[in-house]
Amino acid sequence: MNIAILSTYFPRECGIASFAKDLRNNLMLCGEQVSILAISDKNGYYNYPPEVVFDLEEDNRDQYVIAAEFVNTAKIDLVFVEHEYGIFGGNNGAFVLDFIENLEKPFILNTHTVLPSPDFHKRRILSTLGQKSMAVICMTHRSSELLNKVYNIPLNKLYMVHHGVPIFEEKPRDETKRIYGVEDRPLVVTFGFLGPGKGIELGIKAISFLKEKYPDIIYLVAGETHPNLRKKMGEAYRDSLVELIQALEVDNNIRFINKYLSIKELGEVLYMADVYLTPYPHRNQAVSGTLSYAVGCGRAIVSTPYDYALEVLADGRGLIANDANPEELASLIDKILSDHQLKENLEEKAGKLGKTMTWPQVGKRYVSIIENIMQTEVERKVF
Repeated sequence: MNIAILSTYFPRECGIASFAKDLRNNLMLCGEQVSILAISDKNGYYNYPPEVVFDLEEDNRDQYVIAAEFVNTAKIDLVFVEHEYGIFGGNNGAFVLDFIENLEKPFILNTHTVLPSPDFHKRRILSTLGQKSMAVICMTHRSSELLNKVYNIPLNKLYMVHHGVPIFEEKPRDETKRIYGVEDRPLVVTFGFLGPGKGIELGIKAISFLKEKYPDIIYLVAGETHPNLRKKMGEAYRDSLVELIQALEVDNNIRFINKYLSIKELGEVLYMADVYLTPYPHRNQAVSGTLSYAVGCGRAIVSTPYDYALEVLADGRGLIANDANPEELASLIDKILSDHQLKENLEEKAGKLGKTMTWPQVGKRYVSIIENIMQTEVERKVF
């Protein structure tokens, strides 16, 4: 089939862009032909690769209509719409509805944020997309339940597929620690775009409770400030973290890698971690690509209690705090660092699930869904 994906896209630095690139690559490996309808921001021109067949500016409403008309006349059988409120123009990303209203080809909706208590406008957008789509894919059972009960999307349209995880090259922990200059030191890792709502301050405070017992402990925070945040606020958030580090006197225990990491670098950072910390402060985090990657690498994980973590780390696949409390996070980190057997058990259980979340496995699941809904569409037209 000829498939198009409406999404942000590499080289734009964005979690959805990375997801779309991985989705395309793995659909291609399954024999599909996949092109990209790329959403660009105010940063201007991106040097997109050849698979980008249409480039639309997120805040230019007319271009959503033009993009739909392009798809209608192109050799495209099906469109994937990657939905995240913040990547489309208009109030809460409403311009995506202009694309859908003018689209004459079937589309599948991929949901990256499913809010349990959306305001009227956000609920209307996602409900409209879901009801007009041929299928809606979500990444947790909890999201599936919300899409049905809160957004009124029929159960027979809903499919749960794990967030895909790259196949990282595994390297010995001690060897990689030596390369990064943290050999023989307990290492806690968090990675991803930085910004308010990521909870890095909780991680820093947790380390302050641990430094007396583990004076050599390192908390490695890998990733740059989110580009959209940097445009608005510069490095104000990162600067606030530095001030916190100095106030808590943990300068020697916190390290930043202030850049967008390649897949190779991500694998190195994850595989050398003794503990992976995912400290989101807000409970309604529906999906976390970074947590998915940590599970995929079979890490011993400590987390705050948000929706995605509660589902993915259930059945002993990780340790989850009762609240977004740094002292409790510190206690859970201590449990892992002081109990080698617990650490191995957590790594084994997370890794077992992680093997089912690799992109080749996820790609096959997507193809199965595509075949199912397209066959249903053919039968509907016949009868």
